[in-house]
Amino acid sequence: METPAPFSTLLANARSGDDAALAALLERITPELRRRIIPRIGPRYRSSIDEDDVLQVTFIEAFIRFPAFEDRGEDAFMSWLLRISENNLRDAIRALEAAKRPSPSARIRRGAQTDSYDTLIDAIGATRTTPSRVAGKDEAVEHLDTAINKLPPDYAEVIRALDIEQRPADEVAMAMGRSTGAVYMLRSRAHDALRNELGSASQLFSFEG
Repeated sequence: METPAPFSTLLANARSGDDAALAALLERITPELRRRIIPRIGPRYRSSIDEDDVLQVTFIEAFIRFPAFEDRGEDAFMSWLLRISENNLRDAIRALEAAKRPSPSARIRRGAQTDSYDTLIDAIGATRTTPSRVAGKDEAVEHLDTAINKLPPDYAEVIRALDIEQRPADEVAMAMGRSTGAVYMLRSRAHDALRNELGSASQLFSFEG
């Protein structure tokens, strides 16, 4: 039986860009991370949030954010993943609670596609100005679509389903084969990724004209 590679070796390989090594690290740490996540969900949200969904979203984020991880050993790696998972869980719970009391403004704005893009810009906190190189709605929508297409597939899918098409979260969860809580976790991380993808370009949006 082949001896598993030491954690330090896998970590060094992962830091050099070896995705298989990072996947092996995540697989090795999964049982303990799952054990720590389960009690944090609590019985109140158990029907809407599954620990495996938390793990999946956490691992997507781990692959994206790994270059920024500071190597201080296996315990630090576990703590880093646990912080990511706790943030995901917190965002899911916050969204589940908000879904119970949708704002009147959200209901009023639902409808035209450009309105849904407008709402998305507000949701990610992008600043909208009217520079000459953004002629109006069509160009702004095209620019935003380009940014969405650069996101990981699950992120792009959840933004299009929840924010652009404005489909119900439980319907999107069923279509994606995930829990409702996982869909909200993905959405929060997708908004972060979209905000980063836009960067300073977020100053270029204008839905006037």
